[in-house]
Amino acid sequence: MKPSDIRVMSEDEMKDELLKLKKEQFNLRFQRASGQLENTARMRQVRRDIARIQTISRAKQAAAATA
Repeated sequence: MKPSDIRVMSEDEMKDELLKLKKEQFNLRFQRASGQLENTARMRQVRRDIARIQTISRAKQAAAATA
């Protein structure tokens, strides 16, 4: 997911996407523990997407607080 895609999302859309990614991260961790995970790179992608959404969300909140 690109940062430009996240920036155009509303706050609710970001929250929904964040929830979806956290569920996927949980499922990936479960698959890794049981030895069923095939695409190990997906864990890194999901973790970074979560961080991107959280960072952009905090930046929007900070901009709204100062404006």
